[in-house]
Amino acid sequence: MKTTQKKSRWRSLIWLAVLLLAAGAGAFFYFNRANPPSYITAPVARGDIETTVLASGTVESDNLVSVGAQVSGQLKSLKVELGDTVKAGQLVAEIDSLPQQNTLRTKTAALAAVRAQKQAKEASLAQAELAFKRQAQMLRGDAASREDYETAEANLKVLRADIAALDAEIEQARIAVDTAQLDLGYTKISSPIDGVVVAIVTKEGQTVNANQSAPTIIKVARLDRMTIKVEISEADVVRVKPGQRVYFTILGEPDSQYPAVLKSIEPAPESIKDDDSSTSSSSSSSTSVAIYYMGVLEVPNDDGKLRISMTTQVNIVLAEAQNALVIPSAALGDKNKEGRYLVRVENGPEQTDEQWVKIGLNNNVQAEVLEGLREGQRVVIGKQTGAVAPTSTTTGRRGPPPGMM
Repeated sequence: MKTTQKKSRWRSLIWLAVLLLAAGAGAFFYFNRANPPSYITAPVARGDIETTVLASGTVESDNLVSVGAQVSGQLKSLKVELGDTVKAGQLVAEIDSLPQQNTLRTKTAALAAVRAQKQAKEASLAQAELAFKRQAQMLRGDAASREDYETAEANLKVLRADIAALDAEIEQARIAVDTAQLDLGYTKISSPIDGVVVAIVTKEGQTVNANQSAPTIIKVARLDRMTIKVEISEADVVRVKPGQRVYFTILGEPDSQYPAVLKSIEPAPESIKDDDSSTSSSSSSSTSVAIYYMGVLEVPNDDGKLRISMTTQVNIVLAEAQNALVIPSAALGDKNKEGRYLVRVENGPEQTDEQWVKIGLNNNVQAEVLEGLREGQRVVIGKQTGAVAPTSTTTGRRGPPPGMM
């Protein structure tokens, strides 16, 4: 009987041990499923990388001309509509020309009158020349007095002077006629360039006054080639230069990139146009105002997608590398005196090593790896949210410590 009780006790102990082992195994697998890895990794892979300066720009016409009137009057006829394509020299508008026609007739009549006066003076001059010759002959033969001779000579000089004055008046009258003819020609307004009518400022029937400033009738712009004015901050302008490759996007097509080249950078900010002669006031306020320098891009627009005043996001490429070994910039840790960065590399389940790597281009999203890593390795880029750090993680360090390379 004692033997039976002893065997029964052993069986109970064995079953208890089995139950404890099963519970431990279940807990182990349960907690392993509940606790994912404590870090997030990313692969070391091949890809293209570039560093750029990001700026905003505005699309402008390569050539925008305000076509105005040089004479006053009523806009009698407008020959074009908004959006029409025009050629250089094409008639686009007419101003009522009756006042200019009357002015031309008046100036032409004045010119004819002066010429008639000259003809009369020339006839008198011919008569005076004959009289002077007779007086000279008679004076030599003592048949006339010297007083009569001198009178004839004076009359001759006066007539010659009158004719010279009339010649000057004729020239003035001729200039007045030419001016009147020009004014009459100005009533027919032509486009100075090939382009598209982008604005109609004055409508048919309106009266324009050109006495103070030339009023604008229409605006014509060249749209087959556009200019983009890019605002480059003073912090970035020292890193860019003409000739650098550029690409930009527009709001309507954010996924389409348009290539371009940075043509030039204006030497002074746009705000200089509004500054007065006082340099002290502008310098005192410069610290509180953002300073931007305008970069200029010239881009073709054969398909007509680019329109005046469109907003663009412009990337000016400073440097680039193709098929380079890249990792996320978030993987970069401390930097040593030699310029190398500390990176945690996955070395097994829940195991990481520290590695010093040499970095090339870094655009704060991706970084180019020059030395220290191989393609296919995985680097730690952050901690897993809500994960509990396991006690089995081991960390080693490869490479020299900071400042010892």
